[in-house]
Amino acid sequence: MIEERYELAVERIRVMQSENTVPEKYRDYFHQMAAFVQMIDELRTQLLKGSYQQADQKELAAWNERLYRDILGEAYETSYANPAYAVRMLGEGYGQILSFLYTELRGAIVYTFEGKTEYLDILFELLIEVYNQFEGEKVPEESAVRDTVYWYASDYCDVFTADRIREQLDPSESFAVDLILQSDLTDVRYLYQFGEYISENELGTSRHLASLSEETIQKMADVYTEGYRIGFVNTGKDLSKKSVVNIRYVLGFERVIHRAIENFRKMGLEPVIYRSGVSVLTKRQHLKVGYYGGVANKQYEYDHKDDQALFLDRRFAERKLQVMQTAYEHLKDQAAQLAGPACMEVFGEEPFAPESKGEALKLTKKQNEIMLSFDSRQSQMVNTYIPGDERSFTIIAYPVPEIGEQYEEIFDEIIKINTLDASTYERVQQTLIDALDQGTHVKILGASDNRTDLTVQLYPLKDPLKETIFENCVADVNIPVGEVFTSPVLEGTNGVLHVSKVYLNELQYKDLELTFSNGMIADYTCKNFEREMENKEYIRENVLYRHPTLPLGEFAIGTNTTAYVAAKKYGIEEKMPILIAEKMGPHFAVGDTCYSWSEDIKVYNPNGKEIVARDNSVSLKRKEDVSKAYFHCHTDITIPYEELGKIAVITKDGTEILLLENGKFVLPGTEILNEPLKNTYK
Repeated sequence: MIEERYELAVERIRVMQSENTVPEKYRDYFHQMAAFVQMIDELRTQLLKGSYQQADQKELAAWNERLYRDILGEAYETSYANPAYAVRMLGEGYGQILSFLYTELRGAIVYTFEGKTEYLDILFELLIEVYNQFEGEKVPEESAVRDTVYWYASDYCDVFTADRIREQLDPSESFAVDLILQSDLTDVRYLYQFGEYISENELGTSRHLASLSEETIQKMADVYTEGYRIGFVNTGKDLSKKSVVNIRYVLGFERVIHRAIENFRKMGLEPVIYRSGVSVLTKRQHLKVGYYGGVANKQYEYDHKDDQALFLDRRFAERKLQVMQTAYEHLKDQAAQLAGPACMEVFGEEPFAPESKGEALKLTKKQNEIMLSFDSRQSQMVNTYIPGDERSFTIIAYPVPEIGEQYEEIFDEIIKINTLDASTYERVQQTLIDALDQGTHVKILGASDNRTDLTVQLYPLKDPLKETIFENCVADVNIPVGEVFTSPVLEGTNGVLHVSKVYLNELQYKDLELTFSNGMIADYTCKNFEREMENKEYIRENVLYRHPTLPLGEFAIGTNTTAYVAAKKYGIEEKMPILIAEKMGPHFAVGDTCYSWSEDIKVYNPNGKEIVARDNSVSLKRKEDVSKAYFHCHTDITIPYEELGKIAVITKDGTEILLLENGKFVLPGTEILNEPLKNTYK
């Protein structure tokens, strides 16, 4: 039946390309949609015959460019995938709907590679249904077309959402794993078998890894998987109870991932490697969660991050939650076996500052409320089936070729940074913690043009001989080494946090400024756009994630001056990922604490002291109403050393213990951290 539906749909769409039965204004759009479907059918035929898999690299590259051509570079300006162009050509309302349809249909690319013919049937039949509505002299009511989209989302979320959950839990869903383990990773043609956009970054990464020794590849895999294992040890969680690990990475690193799979299997863990979502029903805005290739056009992704606005209402939200509940219940045994994600991130791309388009779909105030409620209930559901106090994670990052001509040298430098001696940092960081444990609050001041003036309230210790406020981070789950962090007391945490330029969740912010009152964000602004309203909306959507406010969930002092100096040496400060950047100065996370969903698990520093500052007054609300305790986000914002005037801890009697001054460590016993900084700045 699936094959029959497919043939019937493709044949109808093939005829569509030569028909003139819709008003002239919409013909070009539907003709282009029909041409896209015929290209997908051609691709599917080659995949089924095996001729695509046997093609040479030039042919594969041509296919890849052809599949993604319409959203690449200048072509996007006249693509119906661009809501601004679609509205200009098709009109307000219809333009947004048909641009959404165009974008949703593009998911057919990866579904074809995965052999998901049923998904192709669903998308092609949706296109035909919308096309039929436009046939004739009279344009359909906009509400009628919206209804078609609504029922597509509602009817098929039980397919897309349920399958998505299974892909996240079941190792037998092994499309990516099979490619990684069975391909010749010295031949870059394997990259084109995933169906993702393949840029010079993925090709260059794969070629560079192919040039590295087996010893180096094993070293990279070991630090990645060992950090994951140690994360369980340090939090007292039993890894032996788990049998599945979720590996998330960017294409090009398959040689390391292959070794990591072997390492994880020695721990008793089978990999699940699922693709980052491509449907409005499975993705989270413009963010990438899972494995993925090159991002063909970040503006395109940003333009469509809120496409759910077409159909999101309480009825749909309840429907999707019901589907999720059924799927998790059906897969509850597999869910209980998931140990958590092991993430390998990349950095080095040119920072992206998006254009804010009025034509792009936006959630209404009511839809924002529905989305926040949905996110809260979804998180509670996930935590029920995959308990937070039983899972862990690890994150590590490497550069891509786009970082510059010195890519290979920078890559080698990052390997060194990711494998720094933790014991040295452990001793120095304990010196910082010993001073911080004496304080009631910490004062942070910016230098020169940095306007930071912030007081962070600290958790009061009851037994300093057995308890501590800050965690001594020595590169387990959060690689590389180099920070001490705590969950601040919100009450009494006040002031301004400012940073001249920062890159958060793949977006750039200029002169980002957050104002805190009793630990909660009271005001915010940046200088990305000329209009203040757009600046506030940009932060509200992408830092606050539409919450009216967020708490200061973490305060930390980064100690990895080696990473900082490397960034300065190669001029890549703004390209550093937050994973490394947060170790390059004091940082402040807005959202949940580092211990969210596992605050009741006792955690100890290497010296045996229990880290007691795991909660704040917001997370404690979980004891009465868990929906009010978590925000489902945690965004780190770092002040670079050179923008830092002073960090001092203030004791109960008012004594000031100076930790850093003018960007350098001044607390006795921490001077070794200044060694890499010599000659970096005065």
